[in-house]
Amino acid sequence: MFDLVPFGKRREDMLSQWMKSFQDVFEDDLLTPFKGSTLSFRTDIRENEKAYLVEAELPGLQKENIDIDYAAPYLTIKAVQQQERQEENTDQRMVRKERRYGEYVRRFYVQDIEEDQIQATLKDGILLLTIPKKQRSEGRRIQIDDGSSSTARLEDGQQTSSE
Repeated sequence: MFDLVPFGKRREDMLSQWMKSFQDVFEDDLLTPFKGSTLSFRTDIRENEKAYLVEAELPGLQKENIDIDYAAPYLTIKAVQQQERQEENTDQRMVRKERRYGEYVRRFYVQDIEEDQIQATLKDGILLLTIPKKQRSEGRRIQIDDGSSSTARLEDGQQTSSE
């Protein structure tokens, strides 16, 4: 029967549908292994008057596989996961071997910290970093003299005391 959609428009719709279905085959998830092996992990960052507190979720990782580095002004947390699992069934001659490798990296811009006092603990898959802030001096008020006081001053390039 007769359609209200112009012939050229119908062709564009069919072409766009075909292109969409073609793109769906090659989604980003399929190409993820080719984009790089660096993964990320979740963090919570809090701040109080004296320090920054960073909680990073690193389940299943041991402290030997985690590196924390501070190269001013960047704090880098790097974790490497290497797991192998092998099952053998000699009755049916079936072998299954699974491997999981991954490198997790996060970098944070942090300045004005006491880098030699950073503390890290790992418990139940949660890495807790305590990053102390540098204590800023309050400063002091400098009083301005009117020049008639008995403080030392420069006259003709020499230091004298007025009486």
